[in-house]
Amino acid sequence: MNRLILGVFGFMGVLVVAIGVLVIVLVVGGGDDGDNGDTGGGPRGESELRLLGPEPSDLDPHRAQDADSALYIVEIFGGLVTLDPDLNLQPDLAEEIPTEENGGKVVNEDGTVSYTFKIRRDALFHDRKPVNASVVKFSLERAADPATQSLVSEFFLGDIIGVKEKLRGEADEVSGVRVVDQFTIEITIEREITSFLFKLTYPTAYVVDEAQVGGNANWTRNPNGTGPYKLDEWRLGELIVLEANTRYHLGAPNIATIRYLLTGTGITLYERDEVDVTGVALDDLTRVQDTTDRLNAEYHSGERLSISYLGFNTNAPPFDDVKVRRAFAMAIDKDELVREVLNDAIPVANGLLMPGLKAYTEDAQDPPFDPERALELLAESKYGGPEGLPEITMAESGTGAASGPVTLVIQEMWLDHLGVDVGLQQSQSETFFQDVNEGRFQLFALGWIMDYPDEENLLNIHFDSESPNNDTFYENAEVDALLRQGLIEPLGPARNELYREAEQLILDDVPWFPLFFSRFHVLIKPYVNNYLIPAAVVPRLRFITLDTE
Repeated sequence: MNRLILGVFGFMGVLVVAIGVLVIVLVVGGGDDGDNGDTGGGPRGESELRLLGPEPSDLDPHRAQDADSALYIVEIFGGLVTLDPDLNLQPDLAEEIPTEENGGKVVNEDGTVSYTFKIRRDALFHDRKPVNASVVKFSLERAADPATQSLVSEFFLGDIIGVKEKLRGEADEVSGVRVVDQFTIEITIEREITSFLFKLTYPTAYVVDEAQVGGNANWTRNPNGTGPYKLDEWRLGELIVLEANTRYHLGAPNIATIRYLLTGTGITLYERDEVDVTGVALDDLTRVQDTTDRLNAEYHSGERLSISYLGFNTNAPPFDDVKVRRAFAMAIDKDELVREVLNDAIPVANGLLMPGLKAYTEDAQDPPFDPERALELLAESKYGGPEGLPEITMAESGTGAASGPVTLVIQEMWLDHLGVDVGLQQSQSETFFQDVNEGRFQLFALGWIMDYPDEENLLNIHFDSESPNNDTFYENAEVDALLRQGLIEPLGPARNELYREAEQLILDDVPWFPLFFSRFHVLIKPYVNNYLIPAAVVPRLRFITLDTE
């Protein structure tokens, strides 16, 4: 999601379900390490699902930057199109996906492309106010308004004619968004972009209630969305309750109430029957994987489209030298980290593109673990060796918690193999992404979970030199050319090869050093059916059912 969630390498037992950025994803629906007694749990109510969830930082879909918030946003709000749990593009507020075959997509003589969306007549806000073309236009323009301060609207909406001018304060409206009639809106983009409709599934393109957001600074505490669930209660640090939108235009959810506990230890609450689903922390993983344990029958695992990585600010000394970046990468033994620290809970990443993407290849090669060569590279760099390096600090998001074992072991590897003592800095979650975006850190630990299953959502957004979300300030003209051709290349082998070539060049230059791909580990009560855990953050709660007791 744009860059969306943060997390600290120390929170190893907590799932970071995100739209965009996360750190290591091990489990689903985690919780903190404490158990403070009364958590708001207890016996399950009729047609109620009880989960552990994170505290959202912002429920404004146009502003949110973290996966913790996105988990709720995708259920409360919606846009013209959406993704189903299998990550297939589906209509949401629109009656159908515009295509050339149905006349909804037109390639104009000047090379621009126009999409015409017919809005469903039964699409309503939670307060039963109808959705129309004017409110869709308002919402897109609000996301592109510099006053909204979205860090990702340019990437997700910037293909639309007039969005960049709106973001720069040079226009009062977005010229490429036109109200045709009350229930018809036309969106025109600058050129053919293969993944454009996927970009509209991101919360930046979600519809908000113009009357609400314009007159209430605290509107996100009681948001009036169009999604399958509405926010019923939010007690900070305690719980969030979602109530089914029984008039939802795609069909009423099966479960009336979703109760998220915001504190407590997952497996403890699960064994007390106070939650119906929980992620599994590292300390409990061996136990639940044991076929003789009573919880083993309720244990599930699977893959997600996400990656955790180290980001090197290529403008900041000493990482302005590719030899230094490669040296720091080659001093990390990822196999040892997974084997000794993570108990083989997640796989080592061999590249940037993860399994499940069309361009993924096992042939991608990141810098291998080679401490001797790493020292040679430092000596060959413009800094002349470890003694010539400036003071180095690695940043991670979060406060109030000690760095976790992965961070600490990486720090030890750099000291042991390079003779470099790297400091650690925890930054406020609320400002972390802004700090990364503005280049305030030399080195940072982060992760990315795909917003939609397209290579562009990782490579173009982070490594095109002109991308506003290029958080390492990386520049390579050959990479730019490959990525920009990939944007307009039709889906197929030729496009895949473009992205594979770009990926390998990026791996060689090391603006990111990929650490791990992700795998979730979760316990699900036997009476919970169809508890889908998609590879990305998408609306899913309405599909879940509960056996009647």
